[in-house]
Amino acid sequence: MRIVIADDDALLREGLVLLLAEAGFEVAAAVPDPGSFMTAVAEHAPDVAIVDARMPPTHTDEGVRAAVEARRLHPRLAVLVLSARVEETFAEELLASGASGIGYLLKERVSQVKEFVDALRKVAAGGTAIDPEVVSQLFTRRPDPLQTLTVREREVLALMAEGLGNAAIAERMTVSPGAVHKHIRSIFAKLELTGAKKMDRRVSAVLRYLGSSPLVTWRA
Repeated sequence: MRIVIADDDALLREGLVLLLAEAGFEVAAAVPDPGSFMTAVAEHAPDVAIVDARMPPTHTDEGVRAAVEARRLHPRLAVLVLSARVEETFAEELLASGASGIGYLLKERVSQVKEFVDALRKVAAGGTAIDPEVVSQLFTRRPDPLQTLTVREREVLALMAEGLGNAAIAERMTVSPGAVHKHIRSIFAKLELTGAKKMDRRVSAVLRYLGSSPLVTWRA
């Protein structure tokens, strides 16, 4: 698996290179800014990009914007974004284009090597790895509406979390696209996602599912 790393913190950047090399990954490039990151992605065609959420020149959202743009230009690229703290807006922006092959983790998780590597492999395989702290801050604690979903609706939601579109879900479940559409409408209604929301309804539904059944379980 070929990886490109983008982080302006030289210590963390080089630490990731060593950690990933020891885990058997090929690090094609490790760069400090969004411009060199985009160049490295175009040159090396990595399977996964690990990107710091905040990078030069302003250290605001350059990393996330670079990750989104890299996925737009290279749709097969999986992206794992690292952030020093929970940035709800960053998570929403990153997931807006779909949940497949996306990860958003706090930097402190890197020290939990096995879990971090597992998350990286999951993202590379097209899965989703969202830090539990991100999910908990995106949604306030209240009675879990996921418990009201039928078995079929939960199955549809799980496939949505894998990044599948309606046609692919219909094929996987051997049902009609119309049936999938009805299930999704019911999911949105039960999760109270029927009106105008800050996030795309599909992204919101997936995040709630991940929050209840996280794809990555971190040790305390």
